Amino acid sequence: MNTEVFPDPNPCRVLGVLDDGAASLGATARAHLRAADLVIGGARTLARLEAEIRPDAERLDLTGQLSAVPGWVSAARDAGRKVVVLATGDPLCHGIAGFLAARLCVQALEVLPNVSTLQLACARVGLVWQDARIVSIHARDAGEWQVGAPPTHGLHALAQALRAHDRLLVLTRPENTPARIARLLLAEGQGDDFRMAVAERLLQPEERVRADLTPAEVAEASPEAFADPNVVLLWRVRPRPNPVRFGLADRDYHQRQPDKGLITKQEVRAVSLARLQLRADSQVWDIGAGSGSVGLEAARLCPHGHVWAIEKNEADVAIARANRDAFGVSNHTLVHGRAPDGLEAWPDPDAVFIGGSGGELAGLIALCLRRLRPGGHLVMNFVTLENLAVATQALKALDAIDWDVLQLQAARSRPILDMHRMAAENPVWIVCARKEIA
Repeated sequence: MNTEVFPDPNPCRVLGVLDDGAASLGATARAHLRAADLVIGGARTLARLEAEIRPDAERLDLTGQLSAVPGWVSAARDAGRKVVVLATGDPLCHGIAGFLAARLCVQALEVLPNVSTLQLACARVGLVWQDARIVSIHARDAGEWQVGAPPTHGLHALAQALRAHDRLLVLTRPENTPARIARLLLAEGQGDDFRMAVAERLLQPEERVRADLTPAEVAEASPEAFADPNVVLLWRVRPRPNPVRFGLADRDYHQRQPDKGLITKQEVRAVSLARLQLRADSQVWDIGAGSGSVGLEAARLCPHGHVWAIEKNEADVAIARANRDAFGVSNHTLVHGRAPDGLEAWPDPDAVFIGGSGGELAGLIALCLRRLRPGGHLVMNFVTLENLAVATQALKALDAIDWDVLQLQAARSRPILDMHRMAAENPVWIVCARKEIA
């Protein structure tokens, strides 16, 4: 197989530029810029490099018109014109080069990268960055972070990354400020786990870098406290937790008092989670969450996925929230409500767990099987014969083709004098169904 790549005779040159303008360009990049018939870039970048652009060259401001850039490039190249696109730093690191490569032939581009602003910031602070996670919150105003926010929130990826990494490099925007990032850390209970550095206006005369800041002090800063543009560096000062992901003991959960027991027991929880067939990116519904035990362990098992949980009992919602806070997960959305109300707004799931139905069991089964993605799994727990009968009858009525019932009864040792006896737990029926792959 011939894998040789033949270069395009007239590629679109994507040049990485820094805020010191022409001084950041090498001789080759500067020569391409001076020879260009069309130069595309943001207004600020075009202005900084005005002296390097031919007077007769066309200039196009891409601000707010990113989707139009591939068409501009294609039209110019078809006309035999030389095109340069100006990008910030490394165009292939959260930059426009990846966007263009996905819409144009890869051979149509020649990328001349520069040092990224993140590299510069790390150099200013002396932060080793080869194992750092880069997160961009540059695209749009994300709004303030709320605990339990869904993946559609613009800060969700950052909240997840904070749980999984020791160093993070964050590309910001005017609305998504360092203070907003700090408030996320505080809301997620990680205010004492990280230190922050803010690098402002790098390579400009007013450059300023502030290091070893605490999230608490940054969170209180006014919107004008940090000049834009800026980048944020985060590094752990406390060891990252390494929690058990699966099969936690019942005593590890907050439970309703004084009548402990409204929790899916460890043995049943383990089998139920196994039957859900979870993947790292699974989208999971937890209906009748109770103390939240199944959904919270599912959240740990799906670090790139998300769990949506609903519970009708207000006291149990408070308990589930306390468990979520104690377990330190950021991919778990908990709703106080009675299913199926509100489920229409949730994304189609890969897996559904029903631990309680509030009298709507047959309808919930039909809804879940309809909404499950192909190959998805529905797992239900029952302790009463009546609910077991409703579930099996509903599955038959729906012509579900791949379902089964498992009865699980565990016995746990209990001390008696200087010996031990076995005490049986209540039997539980685990009913499982799989959505057919079309």
